[in-house]
Amino acid sequence: MNDDLPADIDRMMAPGDDADRRHQKLQVIAQALIRQIEDPPQETASGYAQFQRAALLEDEVRTRTRELEHALDLLNASNASLQQAYREKEAARQNLSAAIEAVQEGFALFDADDILVMCNSRFNAMLPDIIERLRPGLDFETYLRLVASSIHFTPPVGMSPDGWIEMRRRRHAERHFILTQELAKGRLVQVSEQRMADGGTAILQTEVTDLIRAERAERGRLLDDQAAILKATLEHLPLAVCLFDSRLRLLAWNENLTKMLTLPVTRLREGTHFDEIWLQLRSKLDFPAQKGANLLADWARSVRRRDSFAVQVMRDSGTGEARTLAIYAQEIQDGGFVLSIDDITDYSRALESVNRANETLEARVANRTEELQDALAQAERANASRARFVAAVGHDLMQPLSAATLFVGSLLEDVSLPTSRAKLEKVQRSLDSVSGLIEALLDISRLEAGQAALTVEPVALAPLFEQLREEFTPVAQAKGLELVVRPAQGWVSSDRLYLRRILQNLLANAIRYTDSGRVLLAARPRAGRVLLQVRDTGRGIPERDHRLVFAEFKRLDAKASASEGLGLGLAIVDRAAALLGHTLTLRSAPACGSTFGIEVATTAVRPPDRRMVYSGLVPGAEDRPEITALIVENDPAMMQALTGLLEQWGVNVLDVPCGEDAITLLDDTGVEPELCIVDFQLGAGMDGLVCLGQLKSRLGATSLCWMMSASRSEVLNSRAADLGVTLLSKPIAPATLAQIVAEVRDLPR
Repeated sequence: MNDDLPADIDRMMAPGDDADRRHQKLQVIAQALIRQIEDPPQETASGYAQFQRAALLEDEVRTRTRELEHALDLLNASNASLQQAYREKEAARQNLSAAIEAVQEGFALFDADDILVMCNSRFNAMLPDIIERLRPGLDFETYLRLVASSIHFTPPVGMSPDGWIEMRRRRHAERHFILTQELAKGRLVQVSEQRMADGGTAILQTEVTDLIRAERAERGRLLDDQAAILKATLEHLPLAVCLFDSRLRLLAWNENLTKMLTLPVTRLREGTHFDEIWLQLRSKLDFPAQKGANLLADWARSVRRRDSFAVQVMRDSGTGEARTLAIYAQEIQDGGFVLSIDDITDYSRALESVNRANETLEARVANRTEELQDALAQAERANASRARFVAAVGHDLMQPLSAATLFVGSLLEDVSLPTSRAKLEKVQRSLDSVSGLIEALLDISRLEAGQAALTVEPVALAPLFEQLREEFTPVAQAKGLELVVRPAQGWVSSDRLYLRRILQNLLANAIRYTDSGRVLLAARPRAGRVLLQVRDTGRGIPERDHRLVFAEFKRLDAKASASEGLGLGLAIVDRAAALLGHTLTLRSAPACGSTFGIEVATTAVRPPDRRMVYSGLVPGAEDRPEITALIVENDPAMMQALTGLLEQWGVNVLDVPCGEDAITLLDDTGVEPELCIVDFQLGAGMDGLVCLGQLKSRLGATSLCWMMSASRSEVLNSRAADLGVTLLSKPIAPATLAQIVAEVRDLPR
């Protein structure tokens, strides 16, 4: 294509042409271009390629130009932001400089490279000869040398300027430190360096001249006051006392030192060395051979006095009588020590007398101790024998009581006459009362041996009061007294046997010591508690004897016969009440009667009603399933009572006297009883637990197993529970036995 074509086109397309003329011209141009494209000459093709490249370059230049313009806009914006940040930085720097300048103390800031960034005009203002050279850009090392070279700078005593620079260089490596620097004319500056998070260092300088001078003046006044107090204190002491500082110079002393050692007053003055005074002391004192005078001198001169020094010496008083002196030396806090001398002559003589008396007294005490030990051993043996005796007698008494209780229960089955049945019921209640007394005595015996066991449960007051009324009305009537038992309702939380035993003893005591009138048993409600009172119109008790009446074997009435008691009733009451946590009270005066009270907590919880008719003749009893019971008991009376009562209820009874016979009987006959009742003490063979263990292994879960015992031991209860056996405490009430039979009959077959 011709290079002049664009210019020709521009000339051909004149601005004055109309639309038709322009159209014609464009057609001519298009035809020419088509011909050149279809048959282009060599030079024309090259020109057209250059035209294409120029067009492409123009587009690229235009694109690059737009990008450059955009970048230039961004650069201008960044420059504007940078200028704004620089202005803000300068403003902040000026504000910081103004704030630092407003600080009353001298302030300087070094960066992480220890180059001074800024400081205020008060920084090192007391060193005017170097203050003009403290400018930003100064390194820390040069700053230290400038300070050390100032004529107003005074290094610490015993330290050269180079030594001070080295000290500051070491302290500068610390994160924070404070020191006080002395300047010329006695001026003092406190310097504080603090390392910052970015590694820089802030230095604060505060002039403390007036403050420290005031503190020193105040300290001087305090020291003067302390010296006066110390002097007065030393003069008040009965000892001879003197104080030495760390350089062994005399600081203070009292007049007793000159009097006790007869030292000239001119020898004692402040600042006198210990050696001068010690020469006077050793010439007047006689030290023991094993702890001579040189030991004290060596102790005083030692650098570290870990222990105090003490020695007793002798001194001739000049009258021919030797005096004993005790010298005691103790180091004090500042490295000095205090030396005290005490005249212990009288004490030593008294101690010798005591030692001589002790020699004879020790022999007497040793002999008496042997006698007391023998008596104590005898008492312990007697107490152990008594405990064993009580336990054995308790078991022996429980056996016939259990048999009697069961026999009476059997008689109740056969007697239908109301009057006879009422008498038997009273006999039953009397037996219950006797067994309760024995059980209470056994429990109190265990209390003395540390083996007492309590069963705290809800106790109904109404039947308890009724039993006590029936029990003590005949006794009161026999003595011509009126027994008034007011009806009581409600339930209390206590041990049934112990509570009954307490009230029995209080009633018996009231009847015993009342000659005429009446005895009252009443329950007085309180908030959440009830006060059980026994009041009489008897002889009364003096206030001085109120505690004495609760002691063992103590009876205030010497006229009372031994058959009326041994004085244990109220002692048992006191111990039982303390064991149960019940409050025991007494109000009494001579000729005004007595009122004993015991306060017991009330309870709303009641035990399940276990009362039941155990007669085999009740309607429907004959329709119950037949059961077989195995009884293992070596006491014939107990065995007869148990067997008779169970057979009356339609129970088939297999009775054997020992565990071995029971095992043999089951093995030989193959019988599987539904109920097994075994006594714990079966004689010389296996005991009840061993027997029950073998029975349970043969019978499995087809039988209910019970063990009888008069013992209330916690160990026995635990062993029975581990075996899965229920413990029956003797004496066994017929109602309890009937309950067991009913449970066996109700088991599914």
